[in-house]
Amino acid sequence: MTTTIHIAHDITGPADGEPLLLIAGLGVQMIRWTDEFCGRLAAMGFRVIRFDNRDAGLSTHLDGAPVPAMADLARGQVAGVPYTLHDMAADALGLLDRLGIGRAHVAGRSMGGMIAQVLAARHPDRVASLTAIMSSTGNPALPPPMPQAMAALTRPAPDPRVDRDGYLDHAVAVARAIGSPGFPFDPAAHRALALAELARGRNPAGFGRQIAAIAATGDLRPLSRTIAAPTLVIHGSDDPLIPPACGRDIAATIPGARLMLVDGMGHDLPPALYPTVAEGMAGLTRAAGRPR
Repeated sequence: MTTTIHIAHDITGPADGEPLLLIAGLGVQMIRWTDEFCGRLAAMGFRVIRFDNRDAGLSTHLDGAPVPAMADLARGQVAGVPYTLHDMAADALGLLDRLGIGRAHVAGRSMGGMIAQVLAARHPDRVASLTAIMSSTGNPALPPPMPQAMAALTRPAPDPRVDRDGYLDHAVAVARAIGSPGFPFDPAAHRALALAELARGRNPAGFGRQIAAIAATGDLRPLSRTIAAPTLVIHGSDDPLIPPACGRDIAATIPGARLMLVDGMGHDLPPALYPTVAEGMAGLTRAAGRPR
């Protein structure tokens, strides 16, 4: 039976601004692209569109769909996975269709950068430029996450209905484990973000299904080699979850892609880096030209 996917989104910036679609990462919500960051992009003239991926936030949760076991995915057993990154890229395309946007600049972070690669490869007429932030091609030869980072990310969180403070402490600990060692860490801001995501809609099963989507999609390089859109790869030199080699691999795979390796950046986007990342994205879009 086909499930109708509803995609929650919001838009910031001038109605006649250049469309810029922001794709969120694994298990997180569109508000990880913070209001401050989106406001900075809007002030540069972009019409900024952020959205919740399926199985996250206020978009459709595929309740009842199977959650593949991590051990099975690690052994390459992906039969029966509910969806792949191709389906998630189709969600992003459907949102552009619904908004009447023929062509947009596209930026994705982490898993969102992989979705963006699929979108740019399969629908080159719809992507004016591509920015992949702290992402990967899925090349199986790339180095894995640091064990402590992966352990933090996959460690079960306390149930917030039973232990709200424990849940928030866990969220802050995860953010610290994968964050940027070269920039200030604000526990209160991360706690507030966790509270905001909790209020919008928690979906632990969606996290598992999204991991399965990555595993089932596999190596993106055959697709990514065909990407014609001007591409910027932004990656942290200290990313413990998706090591810098992964960003280098994207840049080496996509023809003409430029790599911006940021010293001290981990697997997050701290406010101190908003100007650097926003200016990098704006420079890319200026080179790419205005979408039709």
